[in-house]
Amino acid sequence: MSRIDFENYTAQEIFALAERELEQANNPEDAARIFGEVERLYPYSELAKRALIMQAYSYHQAKDYENARSAARRFIDFYPADEDAAYAQYLLALSYYDQIDEVGRDQGLTMEALQALRVVIERYPDSEWARSAKLKFELAFDHLAGKEMEVGRYYLKRKNYTAAINRFRNVVERFQTTTHTPEALYRLVEAYLALGLDAEAQTAGAILGHNYRASEWYQDAYALLTGRGLRPEVAGDSWLRSVYRQMIRGEWL
Repeated sequence: MSRIDFENYTAQEIFALAERELEQANNPEDAARIFGEVERLYPYSELAKRALIMQAYSYHQAKDYENARSAARRFIDFYPADEDAAYAQYLLALSYYDQIDEVGRDQGLTMEALQALRVVIERYPDSEWARSAKLKFELAFDHLAGKEMEVGRYYLKRKNYTAAINRFRNVVERFQTTTHTPEALYRLVEAYLALGLDAEAQTAGAILGHNYRASEWYQDAYALLTGRGLRPEVAGDSWLRSVYRQMIRGEWL
C-alpha cells in the first residue's frame, strides 16, 4: 500500500487500518508496519500495547522472524505482567521453531527454540500456550537427537567407530526420551562389535531388549550378536552398565 501520513489519525483509526491489512488484504508486512505507527505516535495508550503484540504476530505471519522476535521481546520487556506476555513469549519461541527445517541445518536455532519454549512451559504453565509449547519442545528435542544420529551414522559408515560411538552415546544419555534411542543402541552394538568390544555390544543389546524388545532395531541387534555367538546381556563395566542399572530401577538418565 502507498505510504500514509498517520500524524492526523487517531490510535483507533491506525489500529483498524492495520487490522484490515492483516485480515482483509492478507498483507502482514504492511500490517506490521502500521501497527508500529500506533506504538510510535501513541506510546502510552492501551492500544499501543495491543498493537505491539499484533505487530509481533504480523511479522511472524510475514515470515520476518527477526522483527517478530524484536517485537515480542519488547512486549515482554515493557509488559511482563500482562496477560498477553505468555503469548509474546510463545511467538518468540515460534520465531525460532518455525525456522527449523531439516536435520542438516545449523542447530543453533533449535537450541534457541528449546530455550524459549522452556520459558513458556515453566513461566506460564497454566496458559493456553503451554501445551503447544510442550509438544513443540519434544519435537525440537527430537530434532537435535536426529542431528546426532546423522553425524554418528556418517562416522560409522566411514569406520570411524570411536567418533560414531560418542555420538550414539550422546543420544542414549542426553536424548533418551526421543524416537532415536532404539537406533542409537543398535548402532552402538554395530560399532562395538566392529571394535571387538563384545561386552559393550552385549550390554547395548540388553538395554535395547529391555526397553524396545518389539522394535526392528532389537531384532537386528539380536541377529548381529547371535551371529557372533553372543547374547544380549549385561557384561563388562562400561558406561552402558550404569545405564542398564538405572533403567532397571526406573531411574532412566
